[in-house]
Amino acid sequence: MTRSRPFRQVDVFTDEALLGNPVAVVLDPEDVPTERMQSFTEWTNLSEATFVGPPSHPDADYAVRIFCPGRELPFAGHPTLGSAHAWLESGGVPKGSEIVQECGAGLVRIRRDGDVLAFAAPPLQRGGPLSDDELAAAVRFLGISPDDVVAHSWCDNGPGWRGLLLRSAQLVLDLVPDPAALDSMDVGVVGLHEPGAGTDVEIRTFFPGTNGLTEDPVTGSFNAAVGQWLIAAGHLPDRYLAAQGTAIGRRGRIHVERAGDDVWVGGSCVTVLEGRALL
Repeated sequence: MTRSRPFRQVDVFTDEALLGNPVAVVLDPEDVPTERMQSFTEWTNLSEATFVGPPSHPDADYAVRIFCPGRELPFAGHPTLGSAHAWLESGGVPKGSEIVQECGAGLVRIRRDGDVLAFAAPPLQRGGPLSDDELAAAVRFLGISPDDVVAHSWCDNGPGWRGLLLRSAQLVLDLVPDPAALDSMDVGVVGLHEPGAGTDVEIRTFFPGTNGLTEDPVTGSFNAAVGQWLIAAGHLPDRYLAAQGTAIGRRGRIHVERAGDDVWVGGSCVTVLEGRALL
């Protein structure tokens, strides 16, 4: 049955509205069919929409379903932080010192540090180097030389990112990928900035979209996998600041920190729209 439900559109990984990555959040989605959630996601014309309701797991504070155009995702980073922000703003109170989100990937822990929310990166579903064919396809799509690639790895924590560390942040910013060569891949690239640049790394992510190629403004899932991969490999320190969205006019800032066995991925969130959705 269609009824009015609380709704927020949250800009994630930014402390200034319109410079991060937006997510649509529907609160109280009881009785909304899955196909209606999917069609609403398509209608928002955003990369993701989430639906936040009561959890089934006794340790969770809330449950979230995450949709992108064409499919439901077990986990995604900026929808996780945007959903937590909307849940807190709507009066949600965590049971413990951390917020615990239930989603398709299991339980995800979220902590607060001032105005920054951070999630504990979920375990990788797939890691390790790309095959020769996968690497060749990614290099061809990016329009670079194999010599430009310092390291590569699967970065699959739900979304199946193919990750490439390139020889510089400037090379990452200068990329002009070939949409015709994407071939249904999700590709993320990383480049280290020179000391004193203000941020430590530059990130860009690309995936198939309705017009052949989409570049994501800020991507929590890929940043989570990059932290797990490149900190462990010694390419990045235990704590660093990543930039993403620069090439498309955004100013995403992602705080990444390894603490014990966890890699935390965080950023600020700003509610831009608040109202009701008829679903």
